[in-house]
Amino acid sequence: MKKILLYSTIGLMLVSCKKSFTELAPISQRSVQTSYKTQADFTVAVSGAYDALQLNGTYGRIFLLMNEMRSDNVANGAGASGVASTLEDIDRHREITTATEVSGCWTDSYKGIARCNIILDRIDAASFPDALKKQFKGEALFIRSLLYYNLAVLFGNIPLQLNDVNSPSEITVNQVGASKVYEQIIADITLAETLLPAKYTGVDLGRVTSGAANALLGKVYLTAGNKTAAATALRKVISSNNYSLVSDYARLWGGANENGPESIFEVQFKSGGQGEGSGYFEYFASILGRSGGAGGGNSQMSITSDLVSAYATGDLRYAKSIYRNNRLPDTSYVTKYITTQTTAFDGENNWVVLRYADVVLMLAEALGETAESYTLINSVRSRAGLAPISSATPGTFQEKLLAERRVEFAFENQRWQDLLRFGMAKSVMAKHLNIPESSVRLLFPIPQKEIDVSGGKIVQNAGF
Repeated sequence: MKKILLYSTIGLMLVSCKKSFTELAPISQRSVQTSYKTQADFTVAVSGAYDALQLNGTYGRIFLLMNEMRSDNVANGAGASGVASTLEDIDRHREITTATEVSGCWTDSYKGIARCNIILDRIDAASFPDALKKQFKGEALFIRSLLYYNLAVLFGNIPLQLNDVNSPSEITVNQVGASKVYEQIIADITLAETLLPAKYTGVDLGRVTSGAANALLGKVYLTAGNKTAAATALRKVISSNNYSLVSDYARLWGGANENGPESIFEVQFKSGGQGEGSGYFEYFASILGRSGGAGGGNSQMSITSDLVSAYATGDLRYAKSIYRNNRLPDTSYVTKYITTQTTAFDGENNWVVLRYADVVLMLAEALGETAESYTLINSVRSRAGLAPISSATPGTFQEKLLAERRVEFAFENQRWQDLLRFGMAKSVMAKHLNIPESSVRLLFPIPQKEIDVSGGKIVQNAGF
């Protein structure tokens, strides 16, 4: 799985598709009508679903901008004019409905969803062992759910497409609120957990497991406000004994540490000039990179002084996450994604979507302020070299937990989602950006072209 196969068959577009569907099955390629019959067909199709998580519009780049840059952890470091102006708009909560990043996120996410829908609609009729069918179905359900989770968090009101489509006439625009999307995800992931193996070995290491399903389920339940159900799902991950905190925080990062004991699910990347490398080195450590700034396609993310000050004295995570030279001119960059690469955007770094520390701290969140919750939080703090906290420590339980999550998961796409889930996005970002709370946008605009192509069946989010 470290070397994801490129998706060589057809990736159907949903809703945004304006071209003739006859273009989707040229003679030189396999047709969706004649493919998806054998184990080999579905092996390639599932690899294509995984590949959708590498796309520029998903974890390849834009999910980072719409989560990490959206928050108070990083700022646009590429300037405020020219090709970088849309990055500045995301950072400052003022993007427009035609922004390239917004449409790219939407398009690539639905491209991945379409790939999963093809698998789920066609796999039962194929001829190969049922055990592998179940695994492939579980993987497709998980990947579709992960994409829908991100879309629901970012856009709120989105079309929920659950079936393969062969022509525009088959598309029924079913725009629903985020709560309905979470209901569907919960149903899908609950099923996926029963279909997926608990672990893999060898070349299959990195595929979706039942532990990943439960970890995502716990996160979705928390986002939907069901803490009791979240705790149940998260305890399954812990009681599986398949995961543990690594002893050294630095051993979470870099090619040698990927898919390790703390890893629950990572988007796999591979350097080597085959188009399978990642660009995180360039995005988070642009001063060392090779891309040449925003003009070279680099979404430079600068560390905010607010995040630097969030680390307590003696926190071992600081030096293993951030390099900072306070001499003039100031030099700072993220060290988590440093890697050896011969060309730009060809890093070995995987993107860690779910790891065990997240499960531990989410369980504390689900339980609320209890002795067990502080034990869970302190297990993470202990690795960071910090003293334990308790109910006697100043601050509310929510404030203490949110602060802990901020430094534990800095630059990992967690901060914006945490601020939303904890109900702190408006107050924190208004202070950070020095703008009124009314100017803080909790949702991104739906791309205008999607509304236009739908004939008005898709409705824009309020405020745009």
